[in-house]
Amino acid sequence: MRKATSKLYFLITFVCAISGFLFHYKSILTLSAQNSVTQNHRRDTVQYICHKNNMTSSQWKIKHSVARQLYVEHTHKFIYCEVPKVGCSNWKRIILLLNSSLGLTVDELKHNNVHISPLLRRLSFYSWKMQAELLNNYTTVMFTRDPLERLVSAYRDKFLHDELYYYSKKVANRIKSRIRKNGNLTERLSFKEFASFIVSENATYRDIHWTPIMELCDPCNIHYDIIGKFETIKQDAAYVLRSIRAPKNLEYPDIKHYANETRTNDLISKDYFRSLPKELFKKLMNVYRYDFPMFDYNPYIYLQINI
Repeated sequence: MRKATSKLYFLITFVCAISGFLFHYKSILTLSAQNSVTQNHRRDTVQYICHKNNMTSSQWKIKHSVARQLYVEHTHKFIYCEVPKVGCSNWKRIILLLNSSLGLTVDELKHNNVHISPLLRRLSFYSWKMQAELLNNYTTVMFTRDPLERLVSAYRDKFLHDELYYYSKKVANRIKSRIRKNGNLTERLSFKEFASFIVSENATYRDIHWTPIMELCDPCNIHYDIIGKFETIKQDAAYVLRSIRAPKNLEYPDIKHYANETRTNDLISKDYFRSLPKELFKKLMNVYRYDFPMFDYNPYIYLQINI
């Protein structure tokens, strides 16, 4: 009787274990299929907008400015396009953590140190021939964000914190000198003044923190294997890490530069755009006119509050 009971217990345990494994495996397959569908849609959308606007070149050679935005991680054959205000600090942390020989932890990778680390290698470091070879053989990844939300994030980060002297003083004073008629440089740069500057500045010298994403990463001429979104960054980052076979214990870190500050979201962004005249808002939309359809964002959710 005791042997029969033991066999029954073993059989039940075995069946439960197999059922759990099959359920887990099915979940992985379902998630993988969903990711595949999502990525195909995003790549197809980019390709459609690129062809529609004749932005794909058969004689293409990567621009130096674009190559400088691309970071290469050789161990996992991974190339990441840096888009400021789209989680780039945390992606640089990931790249450094992928180099296991460094023996670093997330907590040791402080914000300022991450951006100036000599261990990060840009694609522009290599010859043009090597650049083309790496792009053809490595997993290429870029992340996008609602262009107008990204703009608000750049303004809040760069011009509302006095410790960032270069932006809060030097760049802000340059903008105020150009926009303000009275020559007063003492009052803080307003978001309206920032927006007015962006729509009138020479795009050739535009700062990367508010340069359109399509100009930074050139997805019309670089085939990105994975296009992630800031809005779904946890899921998309996990997919990237699985795709490049990163260590299983490595996760995308949710670290903010200003830990006590609410991250810029659609509600905060809408409050900023309420202060803009309708005509200025439309000019701003024109600056990012390709980013909106290319990465599937709707600017009209902001336009409604200006009507």
